[in-house]
Amino acid sequence: MRFSWRIAFPRVRGHSDTCMPFAYYDRLSPAGKQTYRKSDAIGAIGLPRGIALQSQVAALRAGLAADRRLQVQRSSQAIVDALTQGFHVPPIQVRVLARRPADGSGELHGLYEPEEGRNRARITVWMRTAARRQVVAFKTFLRTLCHEVCHHLDYELFALEETFHTEGFYKRESSLASSLLAQVAATTAYD
Repeated sequence: MRFSWRIAFPRVRGHSDTCMPFAYYDRLSPAGKQTYRKSDAIGAIGLPRGIALQSQVAALRAGLAADRRLQVQRSSQAIVDALTQGFHVPPIQVRVLARRPADGSGELHGLYEPEEGRNRARITVWMRTAARRQVVAFKTFLRTLCHEVCHHLDYELFALEETFHTEGFYKRESSLASSLLAQVAATTAYD
C-alpha cells in the first residue's frame, strides 16, 4: 500500500464525537474507524531526545536554494536517518526526484511506501513543482519530508494498523516540522 500527499485535502465535516473526522471516515470498516480514532488521539511529537539536526536541515535549505538534487537527497537521508534512530524504528530509504508528478487531483508532493518483504520502507519526495518546474520552497519540502516520516511512525512507533490523514496526524507532522525549523532558527539567531 502506498500513501501520498497531494495539494487537495479531504473535506472536514461535523461528527458526534469530539473529533472532526475527514469525509472518508464513514467509508471505513469498524476496525479502520478504531485505528482512525487512535491516530487522531495522538497529538504533537517532538524530536527524539538528544537529536540535533541544525547542520543537516541547513544543508537541506542550501541544497534547495542551489538547486542541487544530490545535496538535497543526502541531507534528507541524514535527517530521516537521525529521526528513525532517535525514535528507535526501522530505517527508511529516501529518494529525491526532480519534478512532481501531477494529475487531475493535484501534484504529488511525497510518497511513502512501507516495508515489503526484503525491501525497506521508502520515501520519495520531489524538489520541483509540476507546472512551473520551480524548486519547492524549503519549508514546504521539509514539511513534506516530515509528513512521510509520520506515515512510517504510525506503523513502526505507534503500531497502527493503517496510517490515516487525521487531525492528530497533521498535528504530529506540524510539530515535527516545527521542531526541526526551531533548531535552525536558534542557530541562525546567533549568526
